[in-house]
Amino acid sequence: MARRRMFSLDVVDTDRFLDMPSSTQALYFHLGMRADDDGFVASPKRTTAMCGCSADDLNLLAAKGFVRPFESGVLVIVDWKKNNLLRPNRYTPTQFQKEKAQLGIPAVNQSTYQRVPQVSIGKDSIDKVSVKRERKADKPPRPRFTPPSEDDAIAYFCEQGSSAVEAQSFIDYFAANGWKIGGRASMKDWQAAARNWIRRSGQYNRPQTRNTTQESPSDTLSRVADRLKAGDFSLLEVGK
Repeated sequence: MARRRMFSLDVVDTDRFLDMPSSTQALYFHLGMRADDDGFVASPKRTTAMCGCSADDLNLLAAKGFVRPFESGVLVIVDWKKNNLLRPNRYTPTQFQKEKAQLGIPAVNQSTYQRVPQVSIGKDSIDKVSVKRERKADKPPRPRFTPPSEDDAIAYFCEQGSSAVEAQSFIDYFAANGWKIGGRASMKDWQAAARNWIRRSGQYNRPQTRNTTQESPSDTLSRVADRLKAGDFSLLEVGK
């Protein structure tokens, strides 16, 4: 038997229901929670006493047509199918088949229940979520990229038939751009990048050494004067 029950506003939001005393309305909900999958309550009087309601509340529910009592002492909630719909694999037939037959309902008939299944978060759903979480937990975390040392790069380049100079150029190039591939994506496998470097050697823009030493004007004049003293007049001839 299901451990959760539903109540339709088509039943409990009507004037016929709301005109009843609050104790009678409460009894209806308690009976609904204790009914089996066909809407039968085995001990309605005990439920009435347990929730602090009276026999008048139970009689009023019967008079209003919300429940139907039987001589055997059990009762059925009349609008059970409006309130609760169960999937066939969750349905457990009531043990009160004799009383159910008096309602004109076949002993086991879930054809109407199959159209609209009960929507609830049950154990099966929770188990599926747990399995998904376990599968994610089983996956080992991706190792964080660590740039190679200069010695490691040189050793690998030499293994691939390249040179230490190429290894140094590789290190300088990618260290300058933050170990990015194409300037955007972070590098994940430096050895794969090294093999690409070797295959495409010369296509990368390698940093060029720039001579920042400049000659001062006084040094230039001194150098020209020394050449003139030595009889070198080639600089004068260039200006002609």
